[in-house]
Amino acid sequence: MKLPSPKEYVPATPAGRSFAVTSLINAIGTGLYLAGSAVFFVRSVGLTNAQVGLGLAVSGVVGFLTTVPIGALADRFGAKPTLVLLQLWRAGGFVALAFAEGMVSFTVVSCCLAAAEAATQPMTQAVASATTEGTDRTRTMAIVRTVRNFGFSLGALLAAPLLAADRVWTYRGIVLGTAAAFVLSAAMLSRVRTATAATVQKKVGPLTALRDFRDWRYLLLTAVNGVLNLHTTILSVGLSLWALQATHVSAGFLPVLILVNTVMSIVLQVPISRLVDREGGAERALLLGGLALTACCLALALAKAPSSALVAGAVLLAACVLLTFGEMWQAVGGWELSYEFAPEDSKGVHLSVFSLGGTGQRIVGPALLTSVVIAAGPAGWIGLAVVFCAAGLLVAPVTRMLRHQSAPVPVEEVAS
Repeated sequence: MKLPSPKEYVPATPAGRSFAVTSLINAIGTGLYLAGSAVFFVRSVGLTNAQVGLGLAVSGVVGFLTTVPIGALADRFGAKPTLVLLQLWRAGGFVALAFAEGMVSFTVVSCCLAAAEAATQPMTQAVASATTEGTDRTRTMAIVRTVRNFGFSLGALLAAPLLAADRVWTYRGIVLGTAAAFVLSAAMLSRVRTATAATVQKKVGPLTALRDFRDWRYLLLTAVNGVLNLHTTILSVGLSLWALQATHVSAGFLPVLILVNTVMSIVLQVPISRLVDREGGAERALLLGGLALTACCLALALAKAPSSALVAGAVLLAACVLLTFGEMWQAVGGWELSYEFAPEDSKGVHLSVFSLGGTGQRIVGPALLTSVVIAAGPAGWIGLAVVFCAAGLLVAPVTRMLRHQSAPVPVEEVAS
């Protein structure tokens, strides 16, 4: 792979650069919260582990159900105004969360936050695409993802001294700091200039837009991408649990795997986005993502065999590298194909529908990984490898159907 130049990490347009800075601020706030959320839930809100899990599960379902209606509103009022509103909505939700006490208030606030957070990803994609043109939109999204990874890490570092203080108000300070980051992000986003097409969209109500959605081929693409999105749960849940339960590596080795994933994502995501500049590059990226995730699962299945912690650690490290490549290829392929096949007058609905694949796997993925794949041992990982391979191979026929659907009708056929 050709070494990237520093210019490749800078969006081509002033609007793209402004949006990248906005995304960085947003990610710092998110990283601040993610680093301290578990402690905050228990020591400030006063929840048990089971209550936290139940509240987050309920909020995940709410986020799944509200994403597409919010996308329909974006088609009517514009992606950028909708994203600004979502950032302010999230800020207000985090202020309320800072003072929540008990299971009921935590669940209600979490549901409100989940509705905004689930809709943020497709709106971010729509606005990022509106700051640039052509295939550069995928490079811009890759830059946004890179700065977000950096922002998550920076936010986590900022949370460390607040967590060390071990006081209720410092935990609340983490959540209020997250809210402040979203307010600042919304203020900066409101000044970003996007194309007119991203602001003026279909003037129909959200219920009408949802009722008119009939694009089953796009739903197939969403399902395939959702399966490949399981890499998120493998990284957050599966990799660590499998390493501790099935191998001889120590718990201290696990942060190394997360660090490898983060560094690779920051350094390589933008160069990998070049793949979509070639004809058929987006389909190839999703296929490569499926094959890399297939190899990752096979490596995880092999990690149980070695009796040496050193050998097991090397296999896990190889699996982590394959997982990261699968994650990056899936991301660029998904961004490009989801935008390419979304009609201009219903970008919000289509991109929101596409994001349901990722939202759905976040709801189903943890149970699938823990109760099925890990519980079955190496055979479970081999079975998941087969699923990933099948998903990757389905990309080409699904995109062919989508292109056939969107191909213009020849003039002679119209005349006849």
